[in-house]
Amino acid sequence: MSALVVAEIPALPLHTAGKYVAAAYIVVFAIVLIYVAIMAIRLSHIERDLGELLAMTEEEQPQDSSTAERESAPA
Repeated sequence: MSALVVAEIPALPLHTAGKYVAAAYIVVFAIVLIYVAIMAIRLSHIERDLGELLAMTEEEQPQDSSTAERESAPA
């Protein structure tokens, strides 16, 4: 049924269709740009959290190394 309706709709002339094609490209470009911006923000948050975790593990490492040496020493 919908194929019959589409077949009856005349195509737009090229001089008027160009505006719609350009608008579609602009919309798609804007969506991709927003997506990339969101991913960049998320990546910066993840990098910051990872840096905090790394700093926490480096602070705990000297304390844990003395207990690890005692546990690994032969009895």
